[in-house]
Amino acid sequence: MRRALSLFALLLLWEALAALGLLNPLYAPPPHQVFLTLWDLFATGEVWPHLQATFAAALLGLFWGLLLGGALGLLAALSPFFSDLLEPIMLLLNAIPRVILAPLFVIWLGIGLASKVALSLVLVAVLMFFAVYGGVKEVDPRLLERVRTLGGGKDWLLREVYLPSLAAWVLSSLKVAVGFAFTGAVVGEFVAASRGLGYLLSFAQSTYNARLSLALIALVVLFVLFLFYVFDRLEARLLRWRPRSPGRA
Repeated sequence: MRRALSLFALLLLWEALAALGLLNPLYAPPPHQVFLTLWDLFATGEVWPHLQATFAAALLGLFWGLLLGGALGLLAALSPFFSDLLEPIMLLLNAIPRVILAPLFVIWLGIGLASKVALSLVLVAVLMFFAVYGGVKEVDPRLLERVRTLGGGKDWLLREVYLPSLAAWVLSSLKVAVGFAFTGAVVGEFVAASRGLGYLLSFAQSTYNARLSLALIALVVLFVLFLFYVFDRLEARLLRWRPRSPGRA
């Protein structure tokens, strides 16, 4: 509630400053104009093909990034051979700003959906690799030793120890992964595309249309916030066993 009130207060202040003539509407249009621009996009139906393109790329990249990054992270954590093979590659990818790969993906895969999915996938996969890899490595060795002493094999360890331990790490990283997935999709469209929110943003930039730019940014933010809420509820449901800290009680 406090966050919503803070946002409302910020928008109200922004509107007041614009009404008083303290903000140039060409560069910082008031919120009501941004809302009207967003309304027009939906009313005319112009935005739907672009929404479909961006959300398809982001959600596909998110899904395959979670799957690939999680699988590689688990493989590297449980196998010294794959750890030596994969960790340097992931460290290298993590060290560079991965959005600079967008032009390469466009060259390799074209300006269609595939290049945007690939960029989103890489952004999410690297994040999930380290989330899963770190989660497995953080499992208490004494717990593993006790389980082995009681006769627990690798399959039992994976199912009853590693996966429950990973749940908190993975779920806490999901919200960041959502942001990365949309970053990949929009940046890829900004570099080269025939449709998508990134394509519209590129058009808005080229025509110095601040209202359209802010409307598109607001649209992405609203959808990402909705996914944040969904993942928060999912985390609360799946991690009911975890004791709450005093600050979250």
